[in-house]
Amino acid sequence: MALRFTGIDPDTPNGGSPTVWLEDEKAEIVVQGWLPDADTLRTIGETEWVPDRPIGVPDHEGVVRIPVRMIPALRKVCDDAERAGLWRTAEER
Repeated sequence: MALRFTGIDPDTPNGGSPTVWLEDEKAEIVVQGWLPDADTLRTIGETEWVPDRPIGVPDHEGVVRIPVRMIPALRKVCDDAERAGLWRTAEER
């Protein structure tokens, strides 16, 4: 696995914090974040965000929260993926 560290929450206390990596082989962005509270999970689970799509979070997926102060790290990981030629549409995969 070619996991490349991209960024960490700049205001992290004591080491455990939101982090972003780029996984080259699978062409994926990996995000570590805080677990959402019950209200957030309930809202996500009860709202139809996209018409004609199932609501809720599938068992094989998860939800994390990251602070907006990490926008620079998210931009960087997206730029890194694009520069590495990892970005492609679903039809191109």
